[in-house]
Amino acid sequence: MNKEEYLNKIGYEGVLEPTLEVLKHLQKAHLLNIPFENLDIHFGHYIELDVDKIYRKVVAGSRGGFCYELNGLFYELLFALGYKTKRISARVFDSKKGYSKEYDHLAVIVEIDGDEYLTDVGFGEFTFAPLKIEPDSIQHDERGNFMVDMLDENWFRVSKIEGKQVVPQYIFKNIDRAFSEFSEMCQYHQSSPESHFTQKRLISRPTENGRITITGNRLKIKAGEEVTETELDDEAAFDRELWHHFGVKVKHQPGSVN
Repeated sequence: MNKEEYLNKIGYEGVLEPTLEVLKHLQKAHLLNIPFENLDIHFGHYIELDVDKIYRKVVAGSRGGFCYELNGLFYELLFALGYKTKRISARVFDSKKGYSKEYDHLAVIVEIDGDEYLTDVGFGEFTFAPLKIEPDSIQHDERGNFMVDMLDENWFRVSKIEGKQVVPQYIFKNIDRAFSEFSEMCQYHQSSPESHFTQKRLISRPTENGRITITGNRLKIKAGEEVTETELDDEAAFDRELWHHFGVKVKHQPGSVN
């Protein structure tokens, strides 16, 4: 992995000491410049938990990825920059089904000056800054208010505060995991009709004041309180908007799911 190429890809030009302030800038830069996407699943390209292959796809190939790819790669960058890091397994909350299986989501915990912080660049609409693992304190972020608390003696829970509602995002145990431990769920999300990743193609990234998303054949742009939606009539329109908003080109394969 070429650190300089990676940092250039996310548009980061600041100092590189392993501090909290630098981590904040790295996380936000990553989110703004590398999209969350599942396009390979729908165009028939197998995703393997191989850091070199993910690096070539995301950084050298100017693509995005889903949690295993994005947080898996971000972990490697942080480790290379001197941060004390660990991968964690998270179970994502669904209002109808409860919490998902173990290894459903990969996130990263970083220890800085004796404190631990949850950093996540692969969870769609989430925080711009790391969350301190400090149970029961509301943390104010550019993307909203969040809280980390204890679900029980083993599980930490991350929630978003929406008005008077506390909306769970995911739970996790503070245990270091090997990258290979996520392989089974990575395969599941690429192949199972039960996975939401196989339902529709998706690419999305936040902007300073909103979000740009293509789901299926629909482009949605949120800027402040204004939301516009456009139906993409054909693959040429999809490819054009994909390049215009995300700088991404993909290879279509015959019979791929759209």
